[in-house]
Amino acid sequence: MTTAKDIMHTGATWIPAHETLDRAAQLMREHKVGALPISASGEQDRMIGILTDRDIVVDCVAMGRDPAKVTAGDLAQGTPRWIDAGAEVEDVLREMQNHRIRRLPVVENKKLIGMISEADLAQHLSDDQIAGWAEKVYSRN
Repeated sequence: MTTAKDIMHTGATWIPAHETLDRAAQLMREHKVGALPISASGEQDRMIGILTDRDIVVDCVAMGRDPAKVTAGDLAQGTPRWIDAGAEVEDVLREMQNHRIRRLPVVENKKLIGMISEADLAQHLSDDQIAGWAEKVYSRN
């Protein structure tokens, strides 16, 4: 049985809700990632959202807002999704498909231990599994 922990990449880095988007972009560059879980201010282990590079561009820069003044918490919205480290790959795919998300934090003993991205899926899944996932996540329906 392949689990979420088997296919995730480790070392997910948090961004506190009070940090600005320019700092978030710097962290993404430093860690070579496209998304950061957002932690509640003062609570490193409580996720309130996920910030993506696309969020910074579309919801800040393209709107004429200053990334040095907008915070990660300003863009946190909805209910953050995550998966337990011991969950089977089919559960990972189902969670990502049902919520049409491309990145999924992995949690073990209530602690963030990694992230699953499209690249991780591509490296660990069969062509049929990837095709089915992509069809559901990217479809317009």
